[in-house]
Amino acid sequence: MNRVFIVAEAGVNHNGSLRVAKKMIEVAAAAGCDAIKFQTFRAENIVTKNASKTRYQIDNTDAGESQYEMLKKLELSPANHEELFSFCLKKKIMFMSTPFDEKSVDLLDNLGVRMFKV
Repeated sequence: MNRVFIVAEAGVNHNGSLRVAKKMIEVAAAAGCDAIKFQTFRAENIVTKNASKTRYQIDNTDAGESQYEMLKKLELSPANHEELFSFCLKKKIMFMSTPFDEKSVDLLDNLGVRMFKV
């Protein structure tokens, strides 16, 4: 019988904090997940600087900031990706991500990420 592959969805729920992202990795690994999936993007590549937020974003974040400003705070830098990838190796859980553009694919590929969610 084939085994189910379990992926924990981290997304941007780390709120831009490496400490929170690492805690999410630890919890997912302790729960027996096979992988944890983040998101890889640059705000300037996915939204205009004056894009408005959707209703749920306004209700749950700083209503005075633009969608661009909100997403900018959620970005993980290349160095952050490398640190989280290494932390996942240490915790024996696969690092995955959803790349939002070609440069993000290149970043993940260069790190040695084995699976992307598109």
